[in-house]
Amino acid sequence: MAFDPDRFDLADVLRHYAAARPAAPCLTYGERTLTFHELDERSSRAANALRDAGVGVGDRVVIVARNAPVFYELVFACAKAGAVLVPVNWRLSAREVEEILEDAAPRLVIAGAEQRAMTPTGHAVPCLTLEDDYEAWRDRASADDPQHRSQPDDVIALLYTSGTTGRAKGVMISHRNLAYTERMAREAWSFGSASVNLVAMPLFHIGGLGYGLMALTQGGHTVLMQQPVPGPTLDAIARHRVTHAFFVPTVIQSLVNHPGVDAMPLKSLERLVYGASPITETLLRRALEVFGCGFNHAYGMTETAGTVITLQPHEHDPGGPHAARLRSCGRRLPWVELALVDPATGERVPTGTVGEIRVRSPLVTRGYWRRPQDTAAAIDADGWLRTGDAAVQDAEGYVYIRDRYKDMIVSGGENVFPAEVENVLGRHPGVAEIAVIGAPHERWGETVKAVVVPAPGAQPTAAELVAFARERLAHYKCPTIVEFVPALPKSSAGKILKRELRGTGPA
Repeated sequence: MAFDPDRFDLADVLRHYAAARPAAPCLTYGERTLTFHELDERSSRAANALRDAGVGVGDRVVIVARNAPVFYELVFACAKAGAVLVPVNWRLSAREVEEILEDAAPRLVIAGAEQRAMTPTGHAVPCLTLEDDYEAWRDRASADDPQHRSQPDDVIALLYTSGTTGRAKGVMISHRNLAYTERMAREAWSFGSASVNLVAMPLFHIGGLGYGLMALTQGGHTVLMQQPVPGPTLDAIARHRVTHAFFVPTVIQSLVNHPGVDAMPLKSLERLVYGASPITETLLRRALEVFGCGFNHAYGMTETAGTVITLQPHEHDPGGPHAARLRSCGRRLPWVELALVDPATGERVPTGTVGEIRVRSPLVTRGYWRRPQDTAAAIDADGWLRTGDAAVQDAEGYVYIRDRYKDMIVSGGENVFPAEVENVLGRHPGVAEIAVIGAPHERWGETVKAVVVPAPGAQPTAAELVAFARERLAHYKCPTIVEFVPALPKSSAGKILKRELRGTGPA
């Protein structure tokens, strides 16, 4: 069923399928599967429990926990009660959680037992523990749908950014934003009522929460996991005959390298979506051998409520005439306007010239919670979002990310985009993972430093990698420092934390 974005209320999705497919499997976690009817009833009880606890329209409800079905109960409960769900990263420090609580000012906090100590009680905000209090609290309430009607521009979730440039900011996600998640599932990624979607990314990220709703919006089946551990993840794909999944390339690498993977029945997969970085030709070839499915590269951010640019399966052409497109993130989706702009002048740049990606779409957030100045700095008066990402676009519309503008290295007056260097060195057979950063240099201001995780069994030397780069790049772009490490620091979403590599504070 297609839902009208101009009338979209997230709760209506669950209401529709609870009526149309009440006994169909909706959500599996471990050994327990909830039908659409059961999830609808649980969310209605939770919505009434929120109301009984004094949570009103627009009030915030915080959850700090690992992936669990309660996230789905609560996002629909908040929609039915008119409240706002605030999923908080459980990997944060207690201080960082405290800052988010101060900013969000929730009426209620729900936490897992192991996260309970991270949720300070100084705010006099009631806190339920999932393992001890939550189910009894929910089940005391009525199972009748409270029938609150949300408007498309009402906020349904606050997703806090990682705070790489200071305190985390709450990105307001509206019902209208999520209406395009439903459209993306149907039109871009081929979800349907028979789809089985594996969700293993953290649900406090848009890549978990937004992607995690895709099968559900089509009446399909969602299989939820706490995290993408290779063995259990592959077992889940085989056991549940998963058709769709979303992973970062480093997770895909761990899956295809898992012992015995070639003998596993994994051909049920139809679509594998990946994001955070491009996929290498070597990894794509291996993944195609293992999974034999279509791949989508997804580019987006919290502020765009998910994907705005995608590389479709037919555009993945390893070894063919268009193999270079694997280094792109694809082309804009039909409901997205895209421009590449010189951030210094605000003027659009010519095709093939580096500019900042700017996006205008109904997917773009209303702004940052209680931060009008930050909102105005990020979204101009005409609705264009400044992403901060440097990219080029070719004549056919394919977008190639160069890097974050803030990560750009200026060496001797020349601009060096780390992603360009990473793309080249990442093709060296001795390199498993790589991150390129700027390092201080007395003469040039900055120089290029490569931090490398060697491939299993390989022992590349610094001189070898520098020579490899110099055959393929201008010399000023090549690393003068190479450091070998056993692993790169990563966020919970699988992104490399370059600030930790620079030693400039938490990312």
